[in-house]
Amino acid sequence: MKNFLVLVLVLSASWSFAQRQVIDKVVAQVGGELVLMTEVEEQHAMLRSQQGVLPDNAKCFVLDQILVQKLLVNQAKLDSIEVSDDEVEAQLSARIDRILTLMGNDIQQFEDYYGQTVTEVKATFRQDLKNQILSERMRGQIMADVTVTPADVKAFFAQIPVDSLPFFNSEVEIGELVIVPQTNDVEKNKARQKLESFRKSIIEEGADFAELAGKYSEDFGSARGGGDLGWTRRGQFVPAFEAAAYNLEPGELSDIVESQFGFHLIELLERRGNSIHTRHILVKPSITEADLDKSERLLDSVRMLILNDSITFSKAVKKYGNKDQQSYNNDGRMVNPRTGNTFFEIGDLDSDIFFVIDTMDTGGFSEPVKYSLPTKEKAFRIINLQARTAPHQANLEQDYSKIQKAAIEAKKSKFVDDWIAAKVYSTFVNIDTQYGSCENLFKWQEDSKKP
Repeated sequence: MKNFLVLVLVLSASWSFAQRQVIDKVVAQVGGELVLMTEVEEQHAMLRSQQGVLPDNAKCFVLDQILVQKLLVNQAKLDSIEVSDDEVEAQLSARIDRILTLMGNDIQQFEDYYGQTVTEVKATFRQDLKNQILSERMRGQIMADVTVTPADVKAFFAQIPVDSLPFFNSEVEIGELVIVPQTNDVEKNKARQKLESFRKSIIEEGADFAELAGKYSEDFGSARGGGDLGWTRRGQFVPAFEAAAYNLEPGELSDIVESQFGFHLIELLERRGNSIHTRHILVKPSITEADLDKSERLLDSVRMLILNDSITFSKAVKKYGNKDQQSYNNDGRMVNPRTGNTFFEIGDLDSDIFFVIDTMDTGGFSEPVKYSLPTKEKAFRIINLQARTAPHQANLEQDYSKIQKAAIEAKKSKFVDDWIAAKVYSTFVNIDTQYGSCENLFKWQEDSKKP
């Protein structure tokens, strides 16, 4: 049952694009926040799709977690916690972009899958996302001062029965130094000249911008729509692109704009206050074999400096590494996206990293390895095997950071549970009688204890 509750918590805070059916019935109220039957049904359906067969009372636990979120949102509004429209829009766009990336930036596939355009999806979920941010911010405020001391960690570990201590598989900590090849000036000029020819043909010959974008733009997500980027507000584009776009008048074409993504030709279609509607054509300069060879040679020379103790790995990362990589700001240490810490079980490793470190001694450095970034760009990195543990039962000496994290999460969970219990008795709560048999919801309805 504990795993079931955790999954519900994850799902209730996750991003859902399930198609909404209009079920116009309020099944609960927490303060000024309403719970519609459709919310319960959607999350129950999503949970069932993830886990298969569910307990008969699954909807009771789904509603319980929705009530928690509504309580947090209600209190956030009472405490005047603010979430700006720009922040919501930025997160909304980022989530849509991640989904499009997984779909190969195929707008048609997105629309077929969700039955809505990108703009319609954003409109549908804008308020939901704002409430989610509010609840997360309120939860963060509640837990802001929760800390654990070394004595707390030891006490937490001591109360775990010996036969319940987890068994950890072999784990490694890995560092990386990444260099991304830079395009040479010849290829940059080719890309710029290509866009200059498009600009000239649009202005002087009346060529169709959308047609050119659809045929030549290397931003494949927008190219299908004629380069259309939709309505956006400040902060959603990289600085160079945004500065150029906001300086245009409706119907005006920009000069050629360079950003980290390549070269852009931008047209401003419309402006409404601080919002703009733009389209663009993106051309990316080609990376040549000479560019790749240059980066590989540079990285190999940095590796020799490290091996000869002429520079530390940490300093080499700061001096030569690519600043856009997560590991750059962590002294080169990679973070496991599954766990959020720096430990990787063998099964968590990409196959290319596994085969590099498989026979490597602790403290060793690989030769430069070519690989592809999530953006599909080619890059090189050297891998540093910083630590390797043998399979073992949890202990404070080897696993202190993990035990510390578990201790603080347990303390935070209890802190939030205590806060919720206190707030329930000072907040109006009403739950539809159809959930009257849900024992786990009794704590929300004990009106006799409320002032």
